[in-house]
Amino acid sequence: MLTEILPFRFELDTIAIAGASLWSLALYLGFSPVSEWVMEQLSRWFNFAERSLYTSQSEFEKTRKARESQNAFYASLFSIVPFLIIGALCNWGVEISLGRGWAISMGILACMGSGIYELGRRDGQSSD
Repeated sequence: MLTEILPFRFELDTIAIAGASLWSLALYLGFSPVSEWVMEQLSRWFNFAERSLYTSQSEFEKTRKARESQNAFYASLFSIVPFLIIGALCNWGVEISLGRGWAISMGILACMGSGIYELGRRDGQSSD
């Protein structure tokens, strides 16, 4: 269907996409304090950048709560990007060193390990 619309053909490496996604999920879970920090910084930057678009203070204050919620949503979406890039690099490194089959397997193991780590970290925080 896509080839009917576009006059050219391109190939997507589904194994590389799956491996990079697994590695990025593992990194996102394993470094959740870093991901929260990235979200906060992006949200601050979005709020600051949007403030410069308004000329009157009253207009800015009227829609402030909705805009801050929308900016927090965008920040949570864009906070995934650095982890996708680093996950693609991790997948590429494992693929080069161990082979394609190991890249997916190691990504799955990394996801399970970081998920267990995150559960233990949150349990430790709640018991304190």
